[in-house]
Amino acid sequence: MKSLGVRLFFLVFLAPIASVTVQAFTGTYGINYGRIANNIPSPDEVVTLLRGAKIRNVRIYDADPSVLKAFSGTGLEIVVGLPNGNLQDMSANADHAMNWVKNNVLAYLPDTHIRGIAVGNEVLGSNDEFSGFLLGAVKNVYNALNMLKLSDEVQVTTAHSQAVFANSFPPSSCVFRDNVVQNMKPLLEFFSQIGSPFCLNAYPFLAYMSDPEHIDINYALFLPTEGANDPKTKLHYDNLLDAQIDAAYAALEDAGFKKMEVIVTETGWASYGDENESAATIENARTYNYNLRKRLAKMKGTPMRPNNVVKAYVFAIFNENLKPGPTSERNFGLFKPDGSISYDIGFHGLKSSSADSLLLPLKDNRDQGWCGCCSIILTMATAFLLVLSR
Repeated sequence: MKSLGVRLFFLVFLAPIASVTVQAFTGTYGINYGRIANNIPSPDEVVTLLRGAKIRNVRIYDADPSVLKAFSGTGLEIVVGLPNGNLQDMSANADHAMNWVKNNVLAYLPDTHIRGIAVGNEVLGSNDEFSGFLLGAVKNVYNALNMLKLSDEVQVTTAHSQAVFANSFPPSSCVFRDNVVQNMKPLLEFFSQIGSPFCLNAYPFLAYMSDPEHIDINYALFLPTEGANDPKTKLHYDNLLDAQIDAAYAALEDAGFKKMEVIVTETGWASYGDENESAATIENARTYNYNLRKRLAKMKGTPMRPNNVVKAYVFAIFNENLKPGPTSERNFGLFKPDGSISYDIGFHGLKSSSADSLLLPLKDNRDQGWCGCCSIILTMATAFLLVLSR
């Protein structure tokens, strides 16, 4: 069976006639492994955690050697990041891009399954100082992969925030902002040529926090609600994430890239925040992430693109205590720093939490069932017979 799987892989992903030869995201549910913290488990423990949770697709924001070594031989599929601070150098110097790819990708293949390189993060519309270097860095990194005969194994992408959009509601009205188009259009043209998707960091949490008077929190949390209708397309939306994804599809279509796939590279909900972040609660975070898992498990598309199965990387594995910004920024983790779960959405941590300790005894008793009852009955019967024999 293994050899058949290998043959099928080469037929599907490496066939020369295929227009898209590589996919960095091979599942529907992935996770971001942020490490801006000084109290989180080691990369080896994280591997144990992820394998126990059966999460295969992982995204990191750099190419840390300790992480890449820990992932070696695990079968986990990883996307590495080229930080924004490297973009100017990578854009200006093709040799530096080649050396980066050799040292941070080629050196770990094939044992570490590096499936993608995210060149920069939220550059356009958010980090104007780097926007002019993004396309050049993307091209040089891709060309390095191509020269090393890795472009059929490792996909090149970049993730965008919603700051690149204008008029995002209703979804069909969404377009790219005027000050973004000059850099976005040639980037999309290149990604279209090499078969890369449009990667979006989509946060219903942030959208709700910015306009709680007009956005129903149930709509943001995948809970029953009246939803929203798009008057132009007559499509109905029962959750905000689908609407955010379709807004991206509308902007792509307006720019001339109707066939490009949208992948959600970050989404999540904070479990704790400042006084003005009242929606950042454990219950809301649990509800969003639990319902997100159910939504992705259906393997269906959005109202505008029903045949494009939604794929998303949740943010994030851990709370990151050294992240700057509001308190919510440090509280997106599904797991606590000690490896226990932050709240229950069906995963188990490296160690039991207080919630686990309440549930496990009940599970044990239930699993024992009649065996436990029979044991008690036999013990009582034996004692009774001993008394009678005296």
